[in-house]
Amino acid sequence: MRLLRVAMAVLTVAAVGLGCGSSPSDGGEGEGEGASSGGSVGSGSGEGGSLDIGGEIGPGSSGVGGASPTGGGGACATQTAAASLQPVYLAFAFDVSGSMGKGDKDWHDKSLKWDPVVAATKQFFSDPGSEGLTASLSFFPADDDKCSTEIYATPDVPLTPLPSEAFTEAIDAIEPASSDDWRGGTPTAWVMRGTSAFIGAQRQKNPGKYAIVLVTDGYPQGCDEASDTIDAVVADVQAALAEGVPTYVIGVENPRIEGAPDTLDDLHEIAAAGGTERAVLIDTGDPSQTTAAFKAAVDRIRGASVSCTMAIPLPPDGSTFDKEKVRVLYTSGSSAATELVYDQSCSTEGAWRYDDPASPTQIVLCVDACSTVQADMVAKLSVDFTCESVIEVPL
Repeated sequence: MRLLRVAMAVLTVAAVGLGCGSSPSDGGEGEGEGASSGGSVGSGSGEGGSLDIGGEIGPGSSGVGGASPTGGGGACATQTAAASLQPVYLAFAFDVSGSMGKGDKDWHDKSLKWDPVVAATKQFFSDPGSEGLTASLSFFPADDDKCSTEIYATPDVPLTPLPSEAFTEAIDAIEPASSDDWRGGTPTAWVMRGTSAFIGAQRQKNPGKYAIVLVTDGYPQGCDEASDTIDAVVADVQAALAEGVPTYVIGVENPRIEGAPDTLDDLHEIAAAGGTERAVLIDTGDPSQTTAAFKAAVDRIRGASVSCTMAIPLPPDGSTFDKEKVRVLYTSGSSAATELVYDQSCSTEGAWRYDDPASPTQIVLCVDACSTVQADMVAKLSVDFTCESVIEVPL
């Protein structure tokens, strides 16, 4: 499947998303409500999708019967304008510490942890289904000065459009050749600060939606106890979330071998602070199952990156935008299109709203409509400009 590709005002949405709770990027809730005729999708109420990605305005139009929407030169007809999404950037921080496969303990078994996780990671980066995403990759701990922010501010693989073999090459190059080559320590706080600094610099040059993906098999350790703790990491990801950058956490568990410690439970605190509810914990012990579980976790993150917010395209043929002459349609595969209901309060099932009803610039799917669209691998959305008013927008 292909993600985040929009052609002629059709947004194709792929993969299974995570939760669709409200996001600061959604904008404030409007007062009152209006409705348009048509069916609905999903159930429940609330505001539009979590981790939304705003849209860019795209040129072009496709008319119906070639008529002018303003009425000049012929009868008015509904027309659809093109739109596109902003790019998505995923910054991966990947744990390469000895506990992933050094073999010094029975549960540090390379064949049960490192190998299946790496196999799934490589598959994600090279998968054609990742097209439309851009990713970077940082390994930690670093060889030198592992407890510093600066060393992680430059990733081992810079932001690269997916799919790409550059990530496989980087992982192969860093894979330890012997047990003596594994790195020690888990400087999670430092890698998070460095990754956040990297994102901050990149956003100035490449605006879009950014997220951090932390892949680790243990708690922070190996630096001074005051600076590399769960509490310190929680504070770091909270700061990133305040800047609109969520953090996903994938925890690689120890195999269920007698004596193997639990090193992952506190990772849920990091995920919650990063706005993604809970860490995804991957069982190890059966390599094929580990690979499948890790792939599923990354696919969920990929799906959650699909936007539930899109910019209002420019009306076609130079006509003037009228916020009450807009219709949003949802199509699943070859099924007939369903008109989503406009409801600024998001209290109606299958609804959408404007980011700002007084001066709208974006269309936002409410929470249940967002969930439906993100979970539908063949979903499409289209935006129509009509001749007559079809919704009532509160003042």
